[in-house]
Amino acid sequence: MSQPDRPRPVPGPPGAPRTAAPSPPVVQADPPAVRSPFTDLARRPVSEHVAVFEAEHERLQAELSTVDQL
Repeated sequence: MSQPDRPRPVPGPPGAPRTAAPSPPVVQADPPAVRSPFTDLARRPVSEHVAVFEAEHERLQAELSTVDQL
C-alpha cells in the first residue's frame, strides 16, 4: 500500500467544514533481537552446557515469578 503525499479530506455531514484525515499511527520497528544464551552452545565445551541451562532456568523462573503481579 502506498503512502499518499498529502492527507485526503474526510467526508462529513453536508455544510460541515472538511478536515484532513488523521495521520496513520507510527509503527515502531521491531525491538532489537535478544541474543539467545544457546546461540553459541554448540561451540562451547560440553562441560559448560549445564551452567548455561541452569542460568537460563533461573532467568525464566525469575520472569515467571512476576506473572502473578500483573
